Amino acid sequence: MARIVQKFGGTSVRDIERIKSVARRVKREVDAGHEVAVVVSAMAGTTNQLVDWVGETSRLHDAREYDVVVASGEQVTAGLLALALQDLGVNARSWLGWQIPIKTDGVHGKARIDSIKTAEIERRFKEGQVAVVAGFQGFGPDNRITTLGRGGSDTSAVALAAALGAERCDIFTDVDGVYTTDPRIVAKARKLDKITYEEMLEMASQGAKVLQTRSVELAMNHGVRVQVLSSFSDAPGTLVVDEDEIVEKQVVSGIAYSRDEAKITLLRVADRPGVAATIFGPLADNAINVDMIVQNVSEDGRTTDLTFTLAKSDLARAVKVLEEHRAELGFAALKPDPNVVKISVIGVGMRSHAGVAKKMFRTLADKGINIQVISTSEIKVSVLIAEEYTELALRALHTAYDLDAA
Repeated sequence: MARIVQKFGGTSVRDIERIKSVARRVKREVDAGHEVAVVVSAMAGTTNQLVDWVGETSRLHDAREYDVVVASGEQVTAGLLALALQDLGVNARSWLGWQIPIKTDGVHGKARIDSIKTAEIERRFKEGQVAVVAGFQGFGPDNRITTLGRGGSDTSAVALAAALGAERCDIFTDVDGVYTTDPRIVAKARKLDKITYEEMLEMASQGAKVLQTRSVELAMNHGVRVQVLSSFSDAPGTLVVDEDEIVEKQVVSGIAYSRDEAKITLLRVADRPGVAATIFGPLADNAINVDMIVQNVSEDGRTTDLTFTLAKSDLARAVKVLEEHRAELGFAALKPDPNVVKISVIGVGMRSHAGVAKKMFRTLADKGINIQVISTSEIKVSVLIAEEYTELALRALHTAYDLDAA
């Protein structure tokens, strides 16, 4: 007998028929003798509708009431799935965040989990009961409902798996695993049998939409084995595991990309100590996160040109903030560019193999693709290129690193 946490995303519970299909999948695990907790998202489209209603009702809304409204989508799904399981003869009940309880901090809209008490769920496991848990929610220090941010049901599932000491956390979604790159762009993309936490974390943070970043961090910190698989087929998925579980590590495991990138270049900034802090301070004060940064000496040799990237959604706000501080910052011109994409080559094998970056740069050069910004980490090389070259770059790099399916 194993203890398993299963998580089903919005597309997996889109309507009643799919909820009944999920119930049949859960019943298979119960019939196999396993103890099962199920974490559910809201039905596809529900959270967006709830958020829209909040915005229509109150433009400057109370974040605590926002959480009350948007958390209701998962409550509906949990109740419906419990009913569907009961209809199949499975002993099941729904749990909301405050009933378990899942305690969080008080940051409404993007709360972080402090603790999960599992004693009552574990007692009911012994009675053969399935716990159907509303994801995405908990309650804060003031006993008000909190939500964990978009994609937070993944975090709920991994956190519950850690608290329960589950053997595995299965994340069911609309894809059947983690691929070497986006199979919609690269037809020869391969599904990976296993991927390390670190690689998955890099892929998630660099644009891959399979798992939410916080859930991967949580899994890595608590050693929770995560499996990504499809709700719509019985095909094997991808296991996200510790590096020690992978015997032969690939130099490059995957190539991620993010279209949610924009670039700002400040021309002829004064070349003096503290100028970077002066520039990025106002951005930080306005909660604008900066990613890749490159600094070059200007043509006159006395000033510097500074280029950095940020989320495309923050571009207009960042330009406004910088223009408001123009006199203080002393730059000659500001050039925003939303038409860029970040491509990242990722693999734990980079630690022991040289030449990964060289191959990336050579491959792009051979295709006539100009690199605008470069950043690296121990297991990742990222470059910024013009958005129009996204598909060409992905296909060329996928082939260059021998990732194409046979």
